Amino acid sequence: MNIYRNHSFRVQSSYEIVVNTNKFLLSLFKDGKLFKNYPIAIGKPSTPTPKGTFTIVNKAHNPGGPFGARWLGLSIKGYGIHGTNDPSSIDKAVSNGCIRTYNDNIIELYNTVPIGTTVRIL
Repeated sequence: MNIYRNHSFRVQSSYEIVVNTNKFLLSLFKDGKLFKNYPIAIGKPSTPTPKGTFTIVNKAHNPGGPFGARWLGLSIKGYGIHGTNDPSSIDKAVSNGCIRTYNDNIIELYNTVPIGTTVRIL
């Protein structure tokens, strides 16, 4: 048995998430091809969604409060992709910087993408 200590392993995912904040759209790619689009809400002007390339670093089932049914935590502290307790907020700039989608959509994403998946926010 081999035990590895103090080593970091990156999970190679066949999935990538691209968030287009101008179009309020999260696109899921599989093996470089568009797999599915999801409508989203983004950060309001005073608390904008951060732009850049991140990874999913943690996942939570029923995180509670305004986060809806699931949480996909990003490699930028305090930000993630999550569900919502207010479906009327989708397609709007209303969050504190996180990306929201409908609960059915976040459950699907949660069950599809692994930790280590790249998330590009444009």
